[in-house]
Amino acid sequence: MTRRISELPSALDRGDEIAGKLSGKRAAVFLDYDGTLTPIVERPELAVLSDSMRSIVRALAERCSVAVVSGRDRPDVEKLVGIDNLIFAGSHGFDIAAPGGRAIQREEGAEFADLLENVKARLNREVAPIEGSLIEPKKSSVAVHYRLVAEADRPRVQAVVDAILAEHDRLRVTPGKMVYEIQPKLDWNKGKAVLWLLEALDLSHPDVLPMYFGDDVTDEDAFRALAGRGLGVFVGSVAEAGADRPTDADYAVANPDEAGKLLDSLAR
Repeated sequence: MTRRISELPSALDRGDEIAGKLSGKRAAVFLDYDGTLTPIVERPELAVLSDSMRSIVRALAERCSVAVVSGRDRPDVEKLVGIDNLIFAGSHGFDIAAPGGRAIQREEGAEFADLLENVKARLNREVAPIEGSLIEPKKSSVAVHYRLVAEADRPRVQAVVDAILAEHDRLRVTPGKMVYEIQPKLDWNKGKAVLWLLEALDLSHPDVLPMYFGDDVTDEDAFRALAGRGLGVFVGSVAEAGADRPTDADYAVANPDEAGKLLDSLAR
């Protein structure tokens, strides 16, 4: 059921209700990284997972299947999380792999590598000189961060991104929090990745309750994919979301600390 973010009930206040939905079932937990396991920070490299959150996620992974579904490159988020027995889906689900030799792997958009290299080079020429901008090349996309760009200069960033999209109809922009994510225009997203993982992990059964935790617009694809068959937990506030936008999440927690409390209760 689609609601506004402000209308979502608190997952912590509805702990008994969630426990009831889990009764007799196994959980399969999918986690975004930035803004969900860690607070949003000014630069991507500053989003370091706390020791307490790492312990919670590690304990949870000992009880059920846990996957991290992030916009970051998969090797980057694997290193940041630092837990071996998780599934990692990087680049918004375009690059999926399981550590430890498990045969779960999928890569979308590999044929776009040369085009993305050209886009990266252009962004480094035309956007990187704008003070505060950050170009983050990834395996399956290029991210243009403008959180630290002066308000007056942000239209310059958008103009370059718009020009690239106008010239390359095989590309799209996935919006995020103060970032333009330029990626292949394919019918693939975090929601498709979650559904694929449920099948690949043999978890697409009535006795499994998939749960997705996320904070951004890109996480809505996963909330929507699990509507009616799982639980979506929005992490954050209306202010952090930028607007009281519609969401297909079922519950909310105010911040990553509250997300940690809920995950800890699941782990216990």
